[in-house]
Amino acid sequence: FQTIRRECDLSTIPQSARDIVVRMVHACGMPEIVPDVVVTADFASTASQALRAGAPVLTDAEMVRHGIISKTQQVICTLNDPRARDIGVASETTRSAASVDLWRDKLAGSVVVIGNAPTALFRLMELIDETGIKPAAIVGMPVGFVGAAESKQALIDNPRGVPFITLRGRKG
Repeated sequence: FQTIRRECDLSTIPQSARDIVVRMVHACGMPEIVPDVVVTADFASTASQALRAGAPVLTDAEMVRHGIISKTQQVICTLNDPRARDIGVASETTRSAASVDLWRDKLAGSVVVIGNAPTALFRLMELIDETGIKPAAIVGMPVGFVGAAESKQALIDNPRGVPFITLRGRKG
């Protein structure tokens, strides 16, 4: 971590989020991601407060669900819920996007971690617009070549009053 702090210019990152960004760089081994990190000044404190208060973590990917180690948080991924498939077929959308609809009763005050599907991040923003229900914070890190950069830019352009962290471009 000392090496990362020495090699990375973290001056554009809010002080409260620098440890998070250092861990991001550590996880991928890529100091060059730092200029692409976009994080609101209140993200770290708001997300931490929500988690300390017992807010659930909602995620779009089983890999992310399994990667979150917590003895106290409820970590929920509805991707494999049979209702997600049914909603996706009925709505002519991806299962990832449809699974977000199953978060309605837990969305308020939650911490949302999108770690795979751009369609899930797009649907989350639509759901916030439709219902007015907001999570406490959003980790918007979908990956890939179709929609990832666009979904993250949409979050940057209009975070709907929700603190967030994201990484511009295709990486997540």
